[in-house]
Amino acid sequence: MGISTQKNEARSRVVQVKARHVNHLKYAVAAVLIIVMVLMTAIIRLNTTAIQQSQENSRLHSQIAALQGQLDKENEDAMLANAEKEGSRSKAVSYITDIQTKLRRINEYMSKRGLRGLSFRNLQMESAKPKSDTKLYGDFNSYLDKLVNNIAYMPMGYPRLSSFTSFFGYRSNPFDFGGGEFHPGIDFRGHKGDPVKCTASGRVVFAGRAGGYGNCIRIKHPNELETWYGHLSKINVKEGQRVTVGDVIGKVGSTGRSTGPHLHYEIRKNGHPVNPKQYLSLNM
Repeated sequence: MGISTQKNEARSRVVQVKARHVNHLKYAVAAVLIIVMVLMTAIIRLNTTAIQQSQENSRLHSQIAALQGQLDKENEDAMLANAEKEGSRSKAVSYITDIQTKLRRINEYMSKRGLRGLSFRNLQMESAKPKSDTKLYGDFNSYLDKLVNNIAYMPMGYPRLSSFTSFFGYRSNPFDFGGGEFHPGIDFRGHKGDPVKCTASGRVVFAGRAGGYGNCIRIKHPNELETWYGHLSKINVKEGQRVTVGDVIGKVGSTGRSTGPHLHYEIRKNGHPVNPKQYLSLNM
């Protein structure tokens, strides 16, 4: 009889333990369900907000595109109408195409020299007489022809983008402490092998060893201008070769009379050195 009572008590304790675990499990499941419901509600709200924002953005983009298309169409219609009045629609379009091409070329030349490009607005026909409009485009196109040519052949900008180590003019002689000397160019900091670019289109008139300049390149440009590039570790061009602004003509070195790797850059007019600093930026 005693043994039977003990077995019943044991079963009761086992059942009580299991019930407690079940209750804990219920609480956990309920908590998880609440968290899931909260997350789902938040996701639904966020999704609804995102859809509304997307719809609003699409509506605004559509309005902007419609306005832009209307403006473009109005400008195009005005341009063609004025050109047609003079009977020279194709000529006006040709002028405009040439002008835009030249403006892009100017910015390419600036970029190759390490200079910031010029900002140009889209060309639009003004409310003037058709004849004067076409003449204006023609005159502007002719002016840009000269400007592109001048920018291409005028030494301008940087043969390499780096800081300066020495400037044009009198300085202390690095090989004779206490003495002075005239420095006919600007020195650019660099490491051996860094690329050196020509700052203007022209013809190579010298490429070789030149005393204290070490490996040197001289390029002749219009208006009796020359650019000199000294102390090079490598020369990539030959005498008589035509070069275009931005071409890599050599590499930085420390040949000749040099205390370390750098680029010596000179501009000479009528054979005399002038300060390259005045040619480093575009003043128009």
